[in-house]
Amino acid sequence: MTTLLAHVPRVEGGNLPALLRTIADAGNRIARAVARAGIGGGGLGASGRVNIQGEACQKLDDTAQDIFAEVLSSSGLVAVMASEEVEQPTIPPDGARGAFAVSFDPLDGSSNIDTNISIGSIFSVLRRRAPAPDPQDLLRPGREQVAAGYLVYGPRTTLTYSAGKGVHTFTLDPDLDEWVLTHEDMKIPARGNTCSTNGGNSPWWFPGMLKFVEWAKTVDPASGRPYGSRYVGSLVADFHRTLLKGGIFLYPADTKDPKKPEGKLRLLYECSPIAYLAEQAGGAASTGKERILDIVPKAFHQRCPLAVGSREDVAQYDVFTNQLG
Repeated sequence: MTTLLAHVPRVEGGNLPALLRTIADAGNRIARAVARAGIGGGGLGASGRVNIQGEACQKLDDTAQDIFAEVLSSSGLVAVMASEEVEQPTIPPDGARGAFAVSFDPLDGSSNIDTNISIGSIFSVLRRRAPAPDPQDLLRPGREQVAAGYLVYGPRTTLTYSAGKGVHTFTLDPDLDEWVLTHEDMKIPARGNTCSTNGGNSPWWFPGMLKFVEWAKTVDPASGRPYGSRYVGSLVADFHRTLLKGGIFLYPADTKDPKKPEGKLRLLYECSPIAYLAEQAGGAASTGKERILDIVPKAFHQRCPLAVGSREDVAQYDVFTNQLG
C-alpha cells in the first residue's frame, strides 16, 4: 500500500510530505465532524458569525477553520497562512522555522452543509521566499505553487493533490484510518460532454458566457453536443467530477452584484489551486481572457472568474469571451 508520506515528492528547502500529511490529518478531523453533524443537535446551522466575505458562517465553517489553523500553526512547517475565513494572513508563533506559505478554504460548499451534499477543503502551497515570515509572500502567481489540492467529504473522503508531478487521489480508509492511493496520474479528457455552471445567474451573464452555453446546448452529434448539464454548488465536487469525466466548470464574472464584478470565487485559495491541478492533469483554466496561473494577486481575498476543465472546452469558451466579452 502506497502511503501519502511516501508518495509526495520532496522539494528543496522544506518537508512537503510532512505538510501534506498535516493537511490530510486536518481533513480527517473535519470529515469526522461532518459525519457527526446534526447528531445530538450539534454541528448544523448558522454559527452567528459573518466572515470577511460578508457571508453568514455555518457551525462547520468555524470548526474547519479552527482545525486548519491549529494543525498548520503547530506543525512548524508554515511561515504564513491565509484563510477565506480570516481578514488578514496569520504568522504562526514559530513561523520563522516554516518553509511554506499556505492559503486555504477550510470548508468549500457551505451552503450544502445542511443538505448532506458533498463539500470539501482547498489548499495552495508556496515555498517561503522572504527572509522572515511575510504575508506578502502569499501574493504570487499560481504558477509558483509547489503543491495544491483539495479534500472532498462525500460518500468517500478523498484527498487530491499535485506537487508538480501529476495529479493523484488518496481515499481515506476508515477501518485503517489511513490514506490509500486510489487514482494515480489522473488526466482530464481533452474534450468532455458536460457543462457545469449555475444557470440561475444567466440574466446577469455577459454575451460571451451566454454564447458558450448556447453553443454547448446546440444539437450537433458530430461534435458531441448537446452537452449535459451538471452542477453541485461545491467547487471541489464540481471540479472533481470534471477532472474524472471531462467537460467544463464555469463561474464567470457577471453583473449580479456590483460588489463582486469578477464573480464569486477567490483567486488565492480557490481558483489558483484548482487551476494548478487542472493544468497538471492536462486541462486548462482561464478567466476567459487570461491564464489563471499567470495572474499576480493584488489582495488576499481577490476574486476571479473561472473556466476550468478539458483543454478544448476551455479554449472554445475563451474564443467566445474574447470575441463578445
